[in-house]
Amino acid sequence: MTKDLDQLCVNTIRTLAIDAVQQANSGHPGTPMGMAPLAYCLWQRVLRFDPADPIWPNRDRFVLSAGHASMLLYALLHLTGTKAVDAHYEVPGEPSVTLDDIRHFRQLDSKCPGHPEYRWTSGVETTTGPLGQGVATSVGMAIAGRWLAVHFNRPDFSMFDYDVYALAGDGDMMEGLSGEAASLAGHLRLANLCWFYDNNHVTIEGSTALAFSEDVAARFLGYGWNVTRVGDANDLTLLERAIGTFRVCPDRPTLVIVDSHIGYGAPHKQDTSAAHGEPLGEDEVRLAKRAYGWPEDAKFLVPDGVYEHFQRGIGARGRALRMDWVARFERYGRAHPELADRLHRMQQRELPEGWDRGLPRFAPDAKGVAGRDASAKVLNVLAE
Repeated sequence: MTKDLDQLCVNTIRTLAIDAVQQANSGHPGTPMGMAPLAYCLWQRVLRFDPADPIWPNRDRFVLSAGHASMLLYALLHLTGTKAVDAHYEVPGEPSVTLDDIRHFRQLDSKCPGHPEYRWTSGVETTTGPLGQGVATSVGMAIAGRWLAVHFNRPDFSMFDYDVYALAGDGDMMEGLSGEAASLAGHLRLANLCWFYDNNHVTIEGSTALAFSEDVAARFLGYGWNVTRVGDANDLTLLERAIGTFRVCPDRPTLVIVDSHIGYGAPHKQDTSAAHGEPLGEDEVRLAKRAYGWPEDAKFLVPDGVYEHFQRGIGARGRALRMDWVARFERYGRAHPELADRLHRMQQRELPEGWDRGLPRFAPDAKGVAGRDASAKVLNVLAE
């Protein structure tokens, strides 16, 4: 029964993406269709994330670096019941993404824009779209996690130990930015960082063989990463095992290469560039749904039991982890009140009183002060 529910949830993610792109007459259905099993496995079985409080400080971070596949993330935010966060960083209880938002994918003012936008849609950890940007930002998030642990963790109080996951495509791997970020992550031995590489061999113009033939695994081994591979993107057991390999690797970041099929299930467009950046077309949509065992004419269907299954998985696990952290933070506040106050202010985006005291002032001067020198002086004061 659980296996059937797993597949039902995976196919719900796929069909929501298919229907949203088809209705918008614009978008990228192929990657959500191919990577839905990975997204489901990560969120439902592993991710330390509470949909009821998506800004809980010690949550795991998920970055969709392949931002064009945004419907993959929006489907997850909807199905998990992720709540919206307001401008005051409070959670009033409204959903971040409704089914109606998904129906209005890529429309003006929709909560589901073509590429994920930070603070526009709660649950989006960073804006992505430009290739390489998301994975690079994920390195910064992992460094931040290390910094937070050094500054706030104390004996008997592990306040920060979150992991950062990023989903990247061939386009990300082609960008020099991703290579620079990966090199830094390997150098810093960021064991709290895991990238998933959607290795589907297809770009918007055709096969990756047209312009990209390097050995990605060898490159990342050279960066000092732990590298593992999943040969079938539809095998939830292998996917979970690969994530487990990352979680027990103590001294380096992990790259999980996932061999997938873009547009999985679409009989005429699977494994072709036609599945990348355009709607499948009504006939192909029906054929794909038939391949999934889905009602062919049903649109934006969330079958009975899907919402409840996510609540029993990520919902229950995330709430338990968050409540344990909240209770620990209360004890932490009594033991380390100054640190607790500083952490609270950081979470509220508040600066301490007198934060700008002592900042240097630079008198107008025809010769001027080199920008790098002025910046260094200001940063040194702030660092104190």
